[in-house]
Parts: sequence; C-alpha cells; structure tokens
Amino acid sequence: MTTTPEQLLQEARKGDPAALGRLLELYRHYLTLMARVQIGQRIQGKVDPADLVQDTFLEAHRNFAKFRGTSEAEFVSWLRQILAGNLADMLRRYLGTKGRDVRLEREIQNAIDCSSVLLDRGLIAVQSTPSQQAVNREQAVLLADALGELTDNYREVIVLRHLEGLTFPEVAQRMNRSVNSVEKLWMRALIQLRQRMESMT
Repeated sequence: MTTTPEQLLQEARKGDPAALGRLLELYRHYLTLMARVQIGQRIQGKVDPADLVQDTFLEAHRNFAKFRGTSEAEFVSWLRQILAGNLADMLRRYLGTKGRDVRLEREIQNAIDCSSVLLDRGLIAVQSTPSQQAVNREQAVLLADALGELTDNYREVIVLRHLEGLTFPEVAQRMNRSVNSVEKLWMRALIQLRQRMESMT
C-alpha cells in the first residue's frame, strides 16, 4: 500500500487517479484551515472554506499534468497557489470587481504562506525530539490534521489566537466568553494539540 506523499505523487504521475485523490485528501484539513483564516479576515460568514478546498481539489485534478515538483513541500506550495487564486476569485465576486487582479492574488498568496509558516514554526514547539523532526511530512500539514481532530472550541481558540493573531480579549469577544475562560480553554487546547501531535509521530 502506497503511504508517503512522495509515493502517492509518483503513482499519480503514472496516471493513477485514485493515488491523486488520496494525495489530495492528505491536505484537506490543512487547506481548510488556510482558507478559514483568510475568509475570517476578509468575508467571514459568506463563504464556506470546504467549498474553496473542493474547488482547489478540482483545479488540482484538472491541472495536475502541469505540476513539475517532486516533493511534498512543492506540492503543498502548488496547492496553496491554487487556493490563493480561488480565494481571489471569490473576493472579486463579493467585491463586485471584474477581471483578474494579480496584486490581490499575490497578497492572498503571501497571507496564506504566512499562515502556513505560523502553523509550521510559531504555533507551539511540538517538534522537539530528533524522531519527531525526522518525520517525512510537512509539519504544518501534521499540525492542521491534529487541529482537525480537536473539538470545535479548542480548534477555534488556537486559530483565533495563533493564526489570526488576536489578543485574549479579542478572542473572548469573538467566542462570547470571558477572558479568563478563554485563557483556560487555550491552555487545555494546547495540551490536547500536543497529545495529538505526539500520537501522530
């Protein structure tokens, strides 16, 4: 059974559509999280991140022959570019503008890349042991998968605090909670996230 992203990538290049489907599914949580952060900052409540991810998967299927990379990192970067283009299209529809705006696409691409870096390096120091560092997966993707396994409240507090960069009072306001309860929720969420990450390695 093919298991690593690179193996799935090779199988997909040989024309196996099931391998491409399995490869894309590895990034569902990650892309949903990236889309959710961008939607949250721009057009919250009007767009479902899952729809944007589905559009990204469809476009990746259609254009897979154009992908030239060989590593998971290159594939993830390519998926982020597609997602950025889809987000820009969605924003144009909601803002009522016509035609492509390369500057908007570049701005969204940079914002998604920044969110990915925050997720990868700045969220929590989860990857401290050599065995964890040796895992042959993108750390941001693994963190997104672990976040996907958390309860809604735990996931929300981490996303708002770390990826959207809100202060505890701002998080409390968004979540309709007291600052004290948000701080406690955040601590429990980080513990749960660490445990999920440890179980994945």
